[in-house]
Amino acid sequence: MNASLQSLLDLLDLERIEENIFRGISRFALIPRVFGGQVAAQALVAAGRTVPAERGAHSLHAYFLRPGDPGAPIVYEVDRIRDGRSFTTRRVVAVQHGKPIFHLSASFQSSEEGLEHQEPMPQAPDPETLPTAEELLPAHADVFPQPGTVERILEARAAVDLRYCQDPPFVTVGQGPREPRSQVWFRTRGKLDDDPLLHVCLATYVSDMTLLDSVLLAHGRGGWAVGDVVGASLDHAMWFHRPFRADEWLLYDQQSPSASGGRGLGTARIYTQDGRLVVSVIQEGLVRVPRSVG
Repeated sequence: MNASLQSLLDLLDLERIEENIFRGISRFALIPRVFGGQVAAQALVAAGRTVPAERGAHSLHAYFLRPGDPGAPIVYEVDRIRDGRSFTTRRVVAVQHGKPIFHLSASFQSSEEGLEHQEPMPQAPDPETLPTAEELLPAHADVFPQPGTVERILEARAAVDLRYCQDPPFVTVGQGPREPRSQVWFRTRGKLDDDPLLHVCLATYVSDMTLLDSVLLAHGRGGWAVGDVVGASLDHAMWFHRPFRADEWLLYDQQSPSASGGRGLGTARIYTQDGRLVVSVIQEGLVRVPRSVG
């Protein structure tokens, strides 16, 4: 396990202050606010620690309310909404400086048998044949207007091996619109414990990294790092269909059905390498074009 992955695991190991109150810290972010995937993952950790271990997370619904301050701790207040015979529901509010910055509702379920079907896994190249971030980003450093952007991106994603199946938006900026679809493979850079909640929380963390790329591709935009859009996550929903491991290759197949009103919608499915559909994701984000760009 590399040091960056251990740092991320430490980030998710929240301090319990009271029975239903937890405290977390933040880590380096690409932008001067808390990374949305971090606060979502930490909130899910807080919820999960108040639920019996035999009940796994099956869905979450979240809203990003205010930008998080990366220099201040985040307090997670858990409300035990329901403890039923099969399902457990939790509501979590993340608070900084006395104000809520994030709200999450999560549901957990005891394992049971039921009907089974899924959409087939789409075609995608073998992840081992794709360039690593350390190979891809430096080759395109000239597209980023701010010095040191490549290094900051690599540092922020050092805990995760994330590989693009097609050219990402920052590579094709200025080349015109493309199909609003993006695929990436990802896995942690090291083996993890078997705790299912940990794997679900790490997938939640990664799910906020690239989902809105499909919106950018539809308009030939490169993203915040290139400077031709201003963006932020607004809301986020995930459904966990089947068990999986975040330390094994997962295909994140993403597309955008719509963008309007300064917002873009991304939908996605996550598959294991052997073709099992394990997670569905939907996110809406703020996607504004700076006036200086037009």
